[in-house]
Formats: sequence, structure tokens, C-alpha cells
Amino acid sequence: MNLFRKLISFIIENKNKKGLFMTSRIIKDITDFIFVEDEPQISDVILIPGSSKWEISKKAADLFNQGYARYILPAGKYTSKLGRFPNERITNELYTGEFKTDFEFCSSVLKKNGVPKDAILCENQSTNTSENAQYSRDILSNNNILVKKAILCCQAFHARRALMTYIHWFPDTIIYVVPSETQGISSENWHKSHTGVNRVLGELEKCGKYFSDFLVSNLE
Repeated sequence: MNLFRKLISFIIENKNKKGLFMTSRIIKDITDFIFVEDEPQISDVILIPGSSKWEISKKAADLFNQGYARYILPAGKYTSKLGRFPNERITNELYTGEFKTDFEFCSSVLKKNGVPKDAILCENQSTNTSENAQYSRDILSNNNILVKKAILCCQAFHARRALMTYIHWFPDTIIYVVPSETQGISSENWHKSHTGVNRVLGELEKCGKYFSDFLVSNLE
């Protein structure tokens, strides 16, 4: 996969007329796969994978206030790689503070945007996307909330992996992905910066690993 990243980066940085069609096709195929987006539909719950990005929770709050769901379930303790919540990465002064978990941060943003406390379900133990989805399913089950339809709010470049993961843990649920652009990375510009290329191709790599793990678990 590292070789694939280097190859794509080289093509993107060295475009010429001869390779323009091939480059455009590769970029389009990757974009179409990674950047999933649906129109929101009335659902039973809005799901938020663990994140320190305020834009996601703001989007979820907007959807709640528009009547798309009765509950919002932000998930997450913090990423296992970091071992703590990254307060220093909060980019909007309206939402700064000293938070211990992804859930605590997300719920703070939700409440500041008009979501009542009793509409916010708590999952604050997960440390990766798969756990976000698995533990969220358990919380909903424990609260006897039947989820036939759900809205998934996530980072735009995380949309495909988040969808794959939540579908795995919510196989009987229709999931609508309503992402937010974060970190300046969008479907239109990801291939124009090293950060965007690394993020998106990193998601491709993770999609392969997650899907492989899910398939193996289903065979056992």
C-alpha cells in the first residue's frame, strides 16, 4: 500500500497531457468510493463515530433540530493511538474546553447547539471505529431502541470506512451517510495536497483491512 501511495502521489504531482485521462480516472474512482453522501431521511437515531471535529456534531445537531431523529448517539473514549482526548486540536473557540473523551466533547457541542441532554445517548468506552459501532449497537439495544433507519454523521473522507463498519454492526438497519467536510479535505480537493492524499489513501488502506477482518470473522 505504501508503494501505491507513492505511485498516486507521483502521478498527481507530475500530470501531463499524456497521463491526464488515466490520472483523472484514478482520482474519480477513488473519490467515488471514499466520499459517500446521502440525503438525510427521517430516522430513529443519529450516530457519530468518535471525533474531535466540531463540524460533525454541529451537523448532527442541525439534523436533530430539523426533526430527523429523536436521539443522537456520539461514541468514543479517545483513539487508542493517542491515549487521551486531543483538546489542542479543537479548531473553533466556541467549543474549546478540557474534555476527557470524544463523547464528552461531542455532547458539549450538541448541547451548545440546542440538543437537550435527554436526547443524547452515552457511549464513552470505544477507542476505534469498529468499537464505536459495536458499542453503539449495544447501547441502543440496552435502551430498547429499535433502529430501522439511522443517520451517520462523520468526516467526509472517513465516510466509506465508517459506513462499512456501521453496516457490519447494524446489518438490519438502513444507514444514511451525512458527512461534514473537515481539515480542509473535500471530494473536490483531496488530491491537490499531500495531507489530502495521505488521508484519503490511508482510508483506502484501512477499508481493505477492516473489510478483510469482517470477512474473516464471518467465516469463523
